Amino acid sequence: MPLRLFLSSGDLMADRRFEFARDLQLKGDLAAAADLLEQTIELAPNFTSAWFTLGEIRQQLGERDKAIAAFREARRCDPADRHGAGLHLVRLGDAEMAEMPKAYVQTLFDQYAPRFEHTLVNDLGYRAPALIFKAVLAARGAAKKPAYFKRTIDLGCGTGLAAVAFAKQVDHFVGIDLSSGMIKEARATKLYAELEVADMIEGLRGKTDASADLIVAADAFVYVADLAPLLNEAKRVLAPGGVLACTLETHDGSGVVLGERLRYAHSAEYVRAAIAKANLKLLTLEPASPRIENNEPVRGLVVVAEKT
Repeated sequence: MPLRLFLSSGDLMADRRFEFARDLQLKGDLAAAADLLEQTIELAPNFTSAWFTLGEIRQQLGERDKAIAAFREARRCDPADRHGAGLHLVRLGDAEMAEMPKAYVQTLFDQYAPRFEHTLVNDLGYRAPALIFKAVLAARGAAKKPAYFKRTIDLGCGTGLAAVAFAKQVDHFVGIDLSSGMIKEARATKLYAELEVADMIEGLRGKTDASADLIVAADAFVYVADLAPLLNEAKRVLAPGGVLACTLETHDGSGVVLGERLRYAHSAEYVRAAIAKANLKLLTLEPASPRIENNEPVRGLVVVAEKT
């Protein structure tokens, strides 16, 4: 996982007390860590990292109301919400489901970028690009269409693993990612003709109608609650007969939930309805696990849809 975000208070004494509190938290002495963080916040009332960590500890201690109060303060101190305090408020039932703060996603993956590929492939058994590749080839084969795409857009391209998977099937790869750190890693693959730092919807909005033959999103839609705007833009950007392929995380209920790992899980029913509403033809919707976490396969879906 990425290094933990730390935003200095600007007060050396407060920063040192925060470090001591984190040590206590990691050692399991949660009550003492919370007490020390309270003292730290007295020194630096707008210390975002201290408020956020206090929220985590209160949550660990089962003190919901106090956790909510701390996470609210963390978000107040940093309206961009780089720590993702608002997501914890959703998990605690104090806020409605909403899209992830851009600053949170950007910060998360900028920190993660240097270790991202090694961690995913070697530690988590990551295989989302391989799942997408196999599903696209199967769908095109069933339709008796060639699995070659002149122009492809890789949404949330990360370090470029999807481009590696599709390297022989694509002539011109465009990579879009919110994290400049990820774009730097993707550039090193030399597989992309174009790379841009943007979120997925902004990146698609910058593309002309019918300008892509394939759009892929390997584990990128897990950071998006409402898929409708993305799917609508994908349909506009795809040429007739063009393909959208992605992986998602899923759950047994209905609609969209924010999981413990702060990623969105979309039910199969929700995905099927969203694809239909975007006037895309669903070709594939199958259960498939994109990675392993805590020695268990993460429940997921692989989806292929076509613009008819």
